[in-house]
Amino acid sequence: MAGLLWYGYRSESVDDYPGVLVPLEEAHLHSHSSTSRPPSDLDDAVLGYDDEGGHRHKDPADDEDTGMLLEMGTEPEYSIEGFRREVRRGNKGGEKWTDYEMKSKLINKAIQDIGMGRYNWQLFILCGFGWFADNLWMQGISLTLPSLSAEFDISEKTVRYTTSFLFAGLCVGSFIWGIGSDVLGRRLAFNATLFITAIFGIASAFATSWAGVCFLYAALGFGVGGNLPVDGALFLEFLPDASSSLLTLLSVWWPIGQLCSSLLAWYFIGHLPAEQGWRHFVFSIGIITLIMFLVRFFIFHLYESPKFLLSSGRQAEAVAVVHGIAFRNGRKTWLTEEILDAVVDGLSSLSPATSRRREHVTRQRLSTANIIKQRFASFSSNRLRPLFSSRKLGLTTVLIWFCWATIGMGYPLFNAFLPQYLSHGGNNGGQQPAPETSTSIDSPETISAETYRNYAITSIAGVPGSLLAAYAVDMKSPFFGRRGTLALSTLVSAIFLYLFIKFGTTSGALLTFSCIEAFAQNIMYGVLYAFTPEIFPAPVRGAGTGVASFLNRVTGLVAPILAATVPGDGRTTPVYLSAALILAAFVGMVLIPIETRGRQRL
Repeated sequence: MAGLLWYGYRSESVDDYPGVLVPLEEAHLHSHSSTSRPPSDLDDAVLGYDDEGGHRHKDPADDEDTGMLLEMGTEPEYSIEGFRREVRRGNKGGEKWTDYEMKSKLINKAIQDIGMGRYNWQLFILCGFGWFADNLWMQGISLTLPSLSAEFDISEKTVRYTTSFLFAGLCVGSFIWGIGSDVLGRRLAFNATLFITAIFGIASAFATSWAGVCFLYAALGFGVGGNLPVDGALFLEFLPDASSSLLTLLSVWWPIGQLCSSLLAWYFIGHLPAEQGWRHFVFSIGIITLIMFLVRFFIFHLYESPKFLLSSGRQAEAVAVVHGIAFRNGRKTWLTEEILDAVVDGLSSLSPATSRRREHVTRQRLSTANIIKQRFASFSSNRLRPLFSSRKLGLTTVLIWFCWATIGMGYPLFNAFLPQYLSHGGNNGGQQPAPETSTSIDSPETISAETYRNYAITSIAGVPGSLLAAYAVDMKSPFFGRRGTLALSTLVSAIFLYLFIKFGTTSGALLTFSCIEAFAQNIMYGVLYAFTPEIFPAPVRGAGTGVASFLNRVTGLVAPILAATVPGDGRTTPVYLSAALILAAFVGMVLIPIETRGRQRL
């Protein structure tokens, strides 16, 4: 199977998709985005402004832009010269776009002209499997903690270390698969992550000791950890710019995964003996994950990302992929290698012959025995240096990583142990927490079916949050858009974590606050997962999102250790810490200097 994962893909060719190419002169007749608009202030934001002498200038505030984000809204003339004008737009400080960046703009335009279609919607479902699997397992493992505590005679506090092993696998997986997708390709990582998760997930159902469970949870975490950074980057690079809100809508699969997990736990764990229920539960979600892998690998033909192919020197395959998308969507395209070369070589200092030689050398280098050495070298800091190529991009990178790190610790401090918190049915308004005696937090626990039912209700409440996020991210209000929606939902999340402890005096109050919390956190994560890859340029998009996910998992690894060892009440102190960390993330989000709504991605 490993060999099949590695070698089972064929190279794409434009000859595989006859009838999709149209002459450039007819391109406007087949463009999905051919409607234009009169010039507006938006053009000045892109092109700059004229002084009294008629000279064109850029706003100094734009000099520190990412260099990889271009305001949308103007349609290019469908000619070589028209495309040349288009790809020159957005230059800053006298710097020129690289060949890769200019060709990426043309590929963006070609994908935009094809528009959303059958292939994109199928990919929406298949990438949704990654979101689904992530929360299916993250929440699923938290739901097994009471059963592990009972079967292996482990205290309620000690069993929390189980999630540390999961997060150890998650943080390694997110880093390896995130950067690896930039080196090995999106397609291999896209399929391998679910396969690894399924195999080790099923195996964990047959573990005979707590140590065995922890090891297998870490192994499946390695697979789960790659789902979100890889699937998000892949979906983004096939997504027309006009449909960019769908990346946020993709997060709706996340609460659905949690809902599926909670319903299965209610059915198996809530009604079977402790030593049987969790095993049936883990086996069932392992089978579900295996089925998703089989659908991805054997039923759906996935194209490699054209941005990855272009950055790897495989331009012909990148063009063929765009033809394949047009073919699958029943549309036409104007993109050819000749157009890419004519537009870019006319602006580049290299001659067409030199450009072709450089591409041939790159292709040859990728096909030699040295490829293994190069792949390992690509995991160095050189992969991350472009993320700090300007002051604004560097500041944005640091802030978005900070947000991922603080949320990574704050989120599991509450959610990973929510079944435990709900099972205690409230406290005395946070004033007199229940004492930690040998019969409570320090003893093996059992949780009733009612607790699993309440957890399922909480999961249902989170689903509308992702739907609302997809709508809010494209609103032009300063309080919404990507950045505003992200900050607002994070603030609400922090507030209701505090209320959960302060006023959660009854089982009904805890359920109400946890439902609102789930709603806000699904908005927060939905926007965060969409906003992050939009910030980074495609050649290092996997690296940027991979490091963000890695930091998220590393701090998540610390969360269960804190929850198990923090002095004081093991049921309230972790939630207060969670609220403080998520409030810190809110501050970081407010300081992010980039809003990606309505901007083109490279």
